[in-house]
Amino acid sequence: MVRLCGLRLRLALAPLVSAPVTGRAWSRTAPLRFLSTQTQSSSIRPEYVPLRKQLKDEARAKRRDKGRDKGRDKSQVEGWELTVGIEVHAQLDTDVKLFSRASAGHEDAPNANVALFDLAFPGSQPWFQAATLIPALRAAIAFGCEIQSVSHFDRKHYFYQDQPAGYQITQYYEPYARSGALYLYPHDGIAAEDGESVRVGIKQIQMEQDTAKSQELPSHAVLLDFNRVSRPLIEIITLPEIHSPATAAACVRKIQSILQSCGAVNTGMEMGGLRADVNVSVRRTGDVAGAHGYEGISGLGQRTEIKNLSSFKAVEDAIIAERDRQIAVLDAGGKIEGETRGWTIGSTETRKLREKEGSVDYRYMPDPDIAPVIVGRDLVEALRASMPPAPDEMLKTLMQEYSLTMEDSKPLVELDDCARLEYYQDAVDALISMQDTSTGTSEPGRSIGNWVLHELGGLFSKSDSPWDAQRVPAASLAAIVHLLTTGKITGSTAKSLLATIFDGDDQGRTVQEIVEQEGLTLRPLSREEYVAMAQEVMAKHPQMVAQIQQGQQGKIGFFVGQIKRMGEKGRVEAQRAEQAIRSLLSL
Repeated sequence: MVRLCGLRLRLALAPLVSAPVTGRAWSRTAPLRFLSTQTQSSSIRPEYVPLRKQLKDEARAKRRDKGRDKGRDKSQVEGWELTVGIEVHAQLDTDVKLFSRASAGHEDAPNANVALFDLAFPGSQPWFQAATLIPALRAAIAFGCEIQSVSHFDRKHYFYQDQPAGYQITQYYEPYARSGALYLYPHDGIAAEDGESVRVGIKQIQMEQDTAKSQELPSHAVLLDFNRVSRPLIEIITLPEIHSPATAAACVRKIQSILQSCGAVNTGMEMGGLRADVNVSVRRTGDVAGAHGYEGISGLGQRTEIKNLSSFKAVEDAIIAERDRQIAVLDAGGKIEGETRGWTIGSTETRKLREKEGSVDYRYMPDPDIAPVIVGRDLVEALRASMPPAPDEMLKTLMQEYSLTMEDSKPLVELDDCARLEYYQDAVDALISMQDTSTGTSEPGRSIGNWVLHELGGLFSKSDSPWDAQRVPAASLAAIVHLLTTGKITGSTAKSLLATIFDGDDQGRTVQEIVEQEGLTLRPLSREEYVAMAQEVMAKHPQMVAQIQQGQQGKIGFFVGQIKRMGEKGRVEAQRAEQAIRSLLSL
């Protein structure tokens, strides 16, 4: 039984249609031209598809399988060569659907944004929305693709409950972009055996419409939400040039990062805005005589496809499982069948879904109702000139201009759809504006980076809440760091201030007002006071003193903590306490 969530399956659907299609059918002889830069895409509210449970399940499965996977080679199997090609489906950042004027909003009630064409009502016609083309072009430019001046839409036929027309509109024969590439490096997480870099070719990028969202119920009923039908997607198809599971996961992660940085999408895998299919094949090392299954490519093993992977870890784990399955089949004298397979979080094996369809099975044909799309070079060049920095360029900038390490730069670029990076830059600017040449820290970028990633990031992790730049305004964080670096407050006081603002100050006070009203300004202790407290705590723990004198200097931190507890709150400086301890120990 199939039901429409919130939508009665009757002919009286018109009152619930958000924006009926008013356009006429397009003729192939009347092409759509986009020759100016006036068309702009706009943001849409991100669809929140909670993956917190999924991530927890993955972590639980990883712990459960830790012993079983110990000693298992996850990158290569001796005597065998793995080959992987990837297809990434990403939702474009637009307010409208691809072929109707219904909203592409993500947070509305099920079936609230449905046009007649989305439901394939007889007589309804597609109306290509120009706004969807702009973010698609940005993606193609970001991957260095050759943008085609003329592209066409085709019908991909298959019957399933989430596809009311019986076909999906895509670009199979003449996509809008071809022949791109992306480059992966060790900081992207590629396998060690792949060396210093990996180039992954992109065969093509094509625009296509999304399908309905289905939800299976225990009673064997399926609920369908047609809000998602015809939301604009791009499909990025890589060449089969990846040879390790870790590098495949790194490739998907890099694709998401590039798409977010160029403004093509506004959600990633963690929000359900990006999905990946992987094509996996194996062959014995040096064997080039096997079947292939990759269109236009010979010499590879028969491939299978794993559909709808929704996390980077799932990409890596599914490839490992499918590689091992294929090797076991071939070792036993069997034959790999071309088929579509599925993957469940926490599983150790892929499962067969159906026989693999080919282009003949889908009966591709040009869509007679949609005109060719003609893109002018002036539009492409204008978009190219306005492209923001690529992720690798941003990493370089953070390391060179902000004095951050690669380990700190990567999270800023990758986390929270770049929202944390924008917050970081705002906080650095605010800190610089507060400083003067006599009291300012020489590395404001590094100082702010530590607090954004570690202290503030830790508070968000403990509260189990998503990133929110308004929780602690960038100017407030900068004020805390400024007071700390100029010696006005101690590190412990700074952390306490941050926690107070994070939890919400009842009186809505500024950082400076909290410090003044609660007497948190540092009143420095004398060296003699530090030495006296150090002598007292060392006298209580003579055995630990002996251990430090024998070389276990890591235990000095214990004494620093004891001195901080002894001293008046907000007055003990950890660095000066450590200096006193070291002087008494002659270190």
